[in-house]
Amino acid sequence: MQRRASHILPVHTSGPTDLRDLDRALPDEVPVALVYNGSTLAVMMASPGDLSDFALGFSLTEGIVRSAQELGEIEIIAHDKGIELRMWLAADRAEAVADRRRAIAGPVGCGLCGIDSLDQALRSLPSVGVGTLLRSRDIVAATEALRNAQPLHDETRAVHAAGFYRPGDGILCAREDVGRHNALDKLAGALSLQNHDPSYGALVVTSRLSSEMVQKAAMIGAPVLIAVSAPTALGVRLAEDAGITLVGRARNGRFDIFTHAQRIDTGGPQ
Repeated sequence: MQRRASHILPVHTSGPTDLRDLDRALPDEVPVALVYNGSTLAVMMASPGDLSDFALGFSLTEGIVRSAQELGEIEIIAHDKGIELRMWLAADRAEAVADRRRAIAGPVGCGLCGIDSLDQALRSLPSVGVGTLLRSRDIVAATEALRNAQPLHDETRAVHAAGFYRPGDGILCAREDVGRHNALDKLAGALSLQNHDPSYGALVVTSRLSSEMVQKAAMIGAPVLIAVSAPTALGVRLAEDAGITLVGRARNGRFDIFTHAQRIDTGGPQ
């Protein structure tokens, strides 16, 4: 059973002087269960597209596997009320599932709901590599290119996007979802499957830079994370510790560099 990414629904639209009946495209969201070795680890409300990317990306950014090779065949099982992503792990990686155990449901806006302990919410992160030097024009080009790689957002105006930008190549890959964490997980899976090295480029997202977005970027191994919105203070602290260059409020030709500014050549003092 294939689920559609969007649906056309009727709406009453009110203007200054009139009320009209129109049709609007709205994105779908469904419960997606991530099931490892027969046990459900998490259920996320997500867009029903690019689910193989989502399964792999979630597994990578949550530290359940270290590479795509550690994850076997992904089964996508559609039910009337949602979708199961069934995956199988070797015994040693199954232990990682216990370490990242979540409660059954996690809503779209929250990537930490149901975590068993505070230690897991602020887990240790790997340090990223040196990365590629970016210029100011790359920051501007990355956000502009991502805007042109969001067909579901163009249709619905109601989803987030995450993309991978490389200087000279533009956006090499982009994924969309109703949840910002899900979009980044889908991108992580796609990058792994397409053999793109995240250390030679930048992640670009349409959302705020919350702590978990920074955590996922570190697990992906991306040295630069760019967003059109602002970061949280905790997101900045985590990026500083992980060695990630955090760029926020990147829009209209301007941006703020919050951490590790040495990777961005602005033409001024570093």
